[in-house]
Amino acid sequence: MEGRSILSPSDTASELDGTAFRHTQSHLIGVFTTADFASAVRLLDAVAVVADELNHHPDVRLAWGHVEFALTSHDAGGVTSRDLDLARRIGAIAGDLGATAT
Repeated sequence: MEGRSILSPSDTASELDGTAFRHTQSHLIGVFTTADFASAVRLLDAVAVVADELNHHPDVRLAWGHVEFALTSHDAGGVTSRDLDLARRIGAIAGDLGATAT
């Protein structure tokens, strides 16, 4: 199945270089800082629309001026190309909304 091959941190290193995301053992973790809570919610809301379109949903931690996204393909048991695609899209959305990588 396309998008189901598990990727290692060395497989994703060049793609994630310069982004908010880092590859842990089994997840991509991206943290963004926003101006306030409402901005953090707007970021999460915009990501939710894309996640629904892709049918691939991140785990999220939301706080005042802070959103953390954890991406993994549960059905594959690790990080796949679907997670990299979602990470790219989250990064673009965050940039458009003025959020910064932490």
